[in-house]
Amino acid sequence: MFDIGFSELLVIAVVALIVLGPERLPKAARFAGLWVRRARAQWYSVKDELERELASEELKRNLKDAQDALRDTEQRIRDSTRESERQFEDLRQAARDDAKALRDDVESAITPPALAKPPAVDPAPESAGPVTEDEGRPASTTDAHGDAPQDATPAPEAGTTADLFPPKDAR
Repeated sequence: MFDIGFSELLVIAVVALIVLGPERLPKAARFAGLWVRRARAQWYSVKDELERELASEELKRNLKDAQDALRDTEQRIRDSTRESERQFEDLRQAARDDAKALRDDVESAITPPALAKPPAVDPAPESAGPVTEDEGRPASTTDAHGDAPQDATPAPEAGTTADLFPPKDAR
């Protein structure tokens, strides 16, 4: 530290012995040792405090960096979630539009507007009995004479696929 060699220490000891004398020299040496220990303890205390302060500053800086990185990551996750939700909604809407267009195409292929007829309702006399809602004819299972059961299947209506698409001629 101060680069004091053995010869310099020997000179200091001889001067102290001459100035203080043999009676007060041990007491002065203990007192000097006490001050040197206190100075070292104070120095180590200041050194440790500086090291702790630097370590705490470094920890604070690392914690702040970690928090910033966490915020950035959280923001990126939120952005990607929003983007995914937006893409999902776009796909959902496109699927709905495609399904609606397909449904309209199928409905127009099955029953074109020019050939579609409103369902015909037979005006049944009230004396014939109750009328079913789906067929528009009496609910009884016998014919008008009452001796043979009626056919339960309705007659095919005009505008079915067989009427729209006749079979192709053989070539």
